[in-house]
Amino acid sequence: MASFLTYTTLFSLFSTFSITIPAAFSQQFAEEIATMRLEKVSHLHFYFHDILSGKNPTATQIAGPKKGHFGVTMMVDDALTEGPEPSSKLLGRAQGLYALSAQQEPALLMVMNFAFMEGKYNGSSISVLGRNPVMHAVREMPIVGGSGLFRYARGYALAHTVWFDGKTGDAIVEYNVSVLHF
Repeated sequence: MASFLTYTTLFSLFSTFSITIPAAFSQQFAEEIATMRLEKVSHLHFYFHDILSGKNPTATQIAGPKKGHFGVTMMVDDALTEGPEPSSKLLGRAQGLYALSAQQEPALLMVMNFAFMEGKYNGSSISVLGRNPVMHAVREMPIVGGSGLFRYARGYALAHTVWFDGKTGDAIVEYNVSVLHF
């Protein structure tokens, strides 16, 4: 009987904590978000350097089939620069992965963070998750989130290949990004 009473008392005590603590947290959190409702649109322009060759490649294959290209998956830590030249000012890094996800045409699944290291966006990032049909002149991919100044971000990125080396796979891609954030 004593153990039943102890169990009932503990159950009642812990049930009370689990109900009251989240309610207070949720209420306080909602008030903080309500004060941040001034949305801004930022337009970003930079160049993505995807280097598969040389002594210091910034992209490397981590998975793929024994024959063909469908399923090839690359992990990247690519430079994002102010201009198309590799020596241009470094603005940040593209970190994540892309995979050849289509069998009929060259198209990539992009899962990537653009982490900025320069200027007012230093320490902030935006997240891209979408399809990149690489043979199209301009590709549109969604911005699905972000951090720092880009918290709660949403928007789109337009990509245009500036240079591609068919032998090595190296590429420089121009990005124009419109992102809505708080």
